[in-house]
Amino acid sequence: MAERLNVGVAARLSRYLQVLTQARKMGKTRISSQEIAEYTNINATQIRRDLSNFGKFGKRGVGYSIELLLDAIRKILRTQGQHNVALVGAGRLGQAIASSSIFAEHGINIAVVVDTDEAKLGQPIGRVAVEPYERLAELVREHNVVVGVLAVPADGAQQAADDLVSAGVQIIFNYSEALLETPGDVTVHTSNPAVELLYALYFHLT
Repeated sequence: MAERLNVGVAARLSRYLQVLTQARKMGKTRISSQEIAEYTNINATQIRRDLSNFGKFGKRGVGYSIELLLDAIRKILRTQGQHNVALVGAGRLGQAIASSSIFAEHGINIAVVVDTDEAKLGQPIGRVAVEPYERLAELVREHNVVVGVLAVPADGAQQAADDLVSAGVQIIFNYSEALLETPGDVTVHTSNPAVELLYALYFHLT
């Protein structure tokens, strides 16, 4: 198995991947480290250093091939192929997540959507219909789900996380404000827009 990336490098490569994906959608075929720097606020020297650690991808004065760099970073981050996701929560946030095209662009497939609200059952969200929450474990196994996404109120997040873990999911993306308790072999990523905004404001205002 390849050496595991440290958190800082992995985070920066993920940001480069986001910029490259958008640049390709805009019709660009090449991009410079300076352009990536402008979109990410990461120093261009750091970008070149990060990329040079994994091979020679660009030429001075010419820049990087977006297609080749996208492929290389996906291999480095081990994100090739399709990854099935179970989405818990079909409210407004869940609907926005399931309907977004961003996930499919990175090989992420919203394969399962569950909710406890009977009024939402059977409704199409994205490319799937909402299933009863009680079927979560069965659907996780049936669709070989590798990631669970929580788009539920904070007071229901821990139970949903417990049920995902019991079903065999070891990666949870948490959109709630709850602090989740999970086994040591389960990875939890929490997304809080307010905290990310404060982080951005800190570096802009100081």
